[in-house]
Amino acid sequence: MTIQYRELKRRYQLDGTEKTVQHLSEALDERHLRPEDFSIRDLAEALVPDGGEWVRLLDPRSGGASIVEAAEGVDISAFQNIAGQVIYAKILDTYTQEAFVASKLVDTVPTRLDGEKIPGVGPLEDVDAEVDPGMPFPHIGFGEDYIETPATTKRGFIVPVTKEAIFFDRTNLILRRASEVGELLGLNKEKRLLDLVIGATNNYKWRGTSYDTYQTTSPWVNELASNELVDWTNVDAAEGLLAEILDPNTGEPVLLRGTTALVMPAYRHAAHRVFNAAEINYAASGSTTSTIAANPLGNYSVAESRLAYRRIIASGEAAAAAKKWWFLGDFRKAFAYMENWPITVTQAPRGSEAEFSQDIVLRFKASERGAAAVIDPRYVVKCTG
Repeated sequence: MTIQYRELKRRYQLDGTEKTVQHLSEALDERHLRPEDFSIRDLAEALVPDGGEWVRLLDPRSGGASIVEAAEGVDISAFQNIAGQVIYAKILDTYTQEAFVASKLVDTVPTRLDGEKIPGVGPLEDVDAEVDPGMPFPHIGFGEDYIETPATTKRGFIVPVTKEAIFFDRTNLILRRASEVGELLGLNKEKRLLDLVIGATNNYKWRGTSYDTYQTTSPWVNELASNELVDWTNVDAAEGLLAEILDPNTGEPVLLRGTTALVMPAYRHAAHRVFNAAEINYAASGSTTSTIAANPLGNYSVAESRLAYRRIIASGEAAAAAKKWWFLGDFRKAFAYMENWPITVTQAPRGSEAEFSQDIVLRFKASERGAAAVIDPRYVVKCTG
């Protein structure tokens, strides 16, 4: 799409910063505009007062004027704000790309704490709640129950915009750097989440005691070996393991149902065949008859992750074995990303030393802070081949 820079400048003057940036943000979010549609030089010439002259002064042949001298008394806030929004859109696009599967399978929980103790109440086991007419309702006690989430960490990078990038209109170079920043931040978050999902790292701390996410004995069992995903019987075995998990406070079955299967790339087609088959054919061992029935697994969604496969190998598992790993459960109840602040882009103030020593006209800092946390491992089962 061709950007009408004069119209953009007019709207900025009429509507002000907030409305213009909001309108531009919505257009970028809805894909009516793309960051690649913009020219960093054309933005500067349109939005900076006497922009053509300001850009010309960025050329060393103009007489050797420094950036600070060229910008003295010139209001470039409109250029900063719009350029910042374009760069933010590019960072966000790669930060939330489809390849980051785990980031979409879990919930993001806003928090203002650097690691926190999340309280809960463990209801006592079921008792007869019958109340005779005119009699008071009985009181029931609650046992203390809580988990502790890990400390959050901050990650971020700076995207510089040099005078050469503006003068020579290297918009693609700037957007490529912004893309790399978004991808690096998103990749780091995805790897931390995946390491929890596969059990390479464990930070579940329940009632003051740390536990591995996946257990083969008490206090819960949610790991099933020799259960390669071949057909519906393997899903049945995983569901059976989920059905055996009990609530630690009540002794009753955990009220859950698997909603998602996470598989490795080598089993992507096998998983879709198992979960999306129109019907199944069952014949008991040694039986002379078989039963054809509708596939009962249609309520599951299937996700596959190349990154998960590589993280399993990085944890020490052989590639041949890693490709057979798969997970079944409700990932939103099992894991979460505790977020102090989402991906955020801020601008450096003008007139810094970087302008003089490095010819950096604008700088945009992208950062996020959070931590991947195990909320309740009883909601997911790990299966290996």
